[in-house]
Amino acid sequence: MSKATGEWPFLFLYIQAMNFLAHIHLSGDNKEIKIGNFIADSVRKKDLENFSPQIQLGIHLHWAIDEFTDHHPTVKLSKELLYEDYHKYSAVLVDIYYDHYLAKNWSNYSNEDLRFFVNDFYHLMKEANPELPQNIQRMLPYMVRYDWLFNYQFISGIDQVLGGMSRRASFKNSMHKGARSLEKHYEEFKKHFEEFYPELTEHVATKKTEFEQELGL
Repeated sequence: MSKATGEWPFLFLYIQAMNFLAHIHLSGDNKEIKIGNFIADSVRKKDLENFSPQIQLGIHLHWAIDEFTDHHPTVKLSKELLYEDYHKYSAVLVDIYYDHYLAKNWSNYSNEDLRFFVNDFYHLMKEANPELPQNIQRMLPYMVRYDWLFNYQFISGIDQVLGGMSRRASFKNSMHKGARSLEKHYEEFKKHFEEFYPELTEHVATKKTEFEQELGL
């Protein structure tokens, strides 16, 4: 793998929110909303009308989730635990940590088996692949090959994701130590997630209704 192609997964992931599993889960059962929520960081506002109303709804939901998360006081507490060691990358780690708790305690938040849920999403993305933004198309094989969404539930899975990100970065970083930081503050992050996620779920339900009205759905 060349340097350019070796680095793109990290660079792509860094500019995006990393809580992939949460975004997909909060999309509900509608396939187009899931697609929109997943690709949102690769879509410019001026290009929204190129997508179906349901995909637009998913994109708007993704942006609303990010906005709510970025300014939530509990999430800020999680970032503060990491800031000394990771600085601006703390937000990336918190996103991944929160997906860990969602995956590990999946039955508390969904009646659907996690393995089935993840496989169904991979299949959906395979079907939709020709219509997805190119950077999403390039990233998906990594997600499926290393089964990120399912393996977030394991510390070893978190270690693998962060280790890969750290190695592919073209600059010095400490991301490879992220799994150890999760273990160090495990109960604190768990408490933060359990306080935050129900509030996020309620916020998404409210915003979904608003967006449906705006889009005439």
